[in-house]
Amino acid sequence: MSEGSRGSPPAFGQVVIGPPGSGKTTYCQAMSSFLGRLGRRVAVVNLDPANESLPGPCALDIAELVTLPDVMASLALGPNGGLLYCMEYLEANADWLRDRLQALRGHYVLFDCPGQVELYTHHGALKNVFAQLAKWNFRLAAVHLVDSHYCTDPGKFISVLCTSLCTMLHVELPHVNVLSKMDLIEQYGKLAFNLDYYTEVLDLSYLVDHLASDPFFRNFRRLNEKLVEVIEDYSLVSFVPLNVQDKQSMKQVMQAVDKANGYSFGDQEHRSLEALMSAAVGADFHFSSTLAVQEKYVQSQDKAVEEEVMDL
Repeated sequence: MSEGSRGSPPAFGQVVIGPPGSGKTTYCQAMSSFLGRLGRRVAVVNLDPANESLPGPCALDIAELVTLPDVMASLALGPNGGLLYCMEYLEANADWLRDRLQALRGHYVLFDCPGQVELYTHHGALKNVFAQLAKWNFRLAAVHLVDSHYCTDPGKFISVLCTSLCTMLHVELPHVNVLSKMDLIEQYGKLAFNLDYYTEVLDLSYLVDHLASDPFFRNFRRLNEKLVEVIEDYSLVSFVPLNVQDKQSMKQVMQAVDKANGYSFGDQEHRSLEALMSAAVGADFHFSSTLAVQEKYVQSQDKAVEEEVMDL
């Protein structure tokens, strides 16, 4: 797996990134199980030195190289500074990672990454590690998880859009943004718009108008308009909804990622007509997935209204 060796077959995988609590480790375990049932040889690699209690099997753990508690104790650093140091230490010891990954050739690799947002928006260490993986002939896609509860707050959703865009531009990998925990979205409150408005990131002027109805955000309308202009000018951000308990939802995310990292165009699996069509017209498949989640959300809202009426 030397940097100059391009003759070996490519290794495919995902780098799973996102803020703390977005469900990265849960996603890795669920996707590993899902892909395993499809016949893929999957390996989960933990690159989060703060993740001390892994819920499932892990083929490689960064704790063998460095841990956050050790760094904090020895260098008198806080959690954030300690985590940045750990990633810089991993970058400096890339040969350790290369040697350990050698044993995983032939596997589809899921890299479970830390949750510190600045690692993906402006800090260079993890980005450089991803670049090294590309030199070692890894074909990777970044799966950026965002908790779906941000959809219920327009202000937070604009912030999420800015963070997602910044992450896409900084990480420089094929990118799939995912709204996680869709099975819990009805617990967060009523959405101002249909779900496809958030997943497809449609005309954001409606979101600015909605924010302007709030006295607190009214004073920041000009700022929000400029932020929205930046997001729309790049026209890069969209989301795939995910419920790890739903096989169809997992399939939609898998198809989006396989298209992003090129796996669906290889010959590792029997490529059925459905697989080829999902790669060619992925937007339609995403829309059907969003529609199914939207229907479940609407049904739960209707049920809640019926219960309120019955109480009256």
